[in-house]
Amino acid sequence: MLRHTILLSFCAAVSLTALSAARAADSDTTTPPAATETTTTCTDGKIWSDEKKECIAPEDLKPAEGTDEKTPEEQKKSERRIDDKLYEAAREFAYAGQYENALRALRAAHDQEDPRILNYLGYNTRKLGNMQLGMSYYKRALQKDENYILARSYMGQALIEQGDIEGARVQLVEIRDRGGENTWAYRALLQSLGGERASY
Repeated sequence: MLRHTILLSFCAAVSLTALSAARAADSDTTTPPAATETTTTCTDGKIWSDEKKECIAPEDLKPAEGTDEKTPEEQKKSERRIDDKLYEAAREFAYAGQYENALRALRAAHDQEDPRILNYLGYNTRKLGNMQLGMSYYKRALQKDENYILARSYMGQALIEQGDIEGARVQLVEIRDRGGENTWAYRALLQSLGGERASY
């Protein structure tokens, strides 16, 4: 029994490490999301559903309650897939400058503590002018995953907007020290700092 518990603990730790690495890799992109029907056809913050071939409210992407018996693992996977769709829609909205629609999609996500969701809540909230709330979302994202370098990059850019250049440089060093020197997150923050590398 003890051996089984130790094995399960080890597997959980490996899964979390892989998830953090995947998130860090996912954050290294310079490619804007391709415009889909979500931003070219849908209105009022609705999201295009390939399955239904129509625009639907983000809240309606939630798994149907009790339609069939799912194991907790199957339910979690289903929720994760929906959160992925909502995240991608929010990213598309954000690139289109539709920050309110991005927030609506993010608020419909099942896992409100997912660092990706928290980071993008911070980004879109900041873009709408609420810097203090945006910063609180970045901090929560980093409390969940201190290696989530995209949150560090966005936080650094927010710090620059507030005139805290030293704080932004600290985030640049954090990204570098966490293996992110060759990532978009690092380059974007470095560029925002005028190309000045921090030497500490």
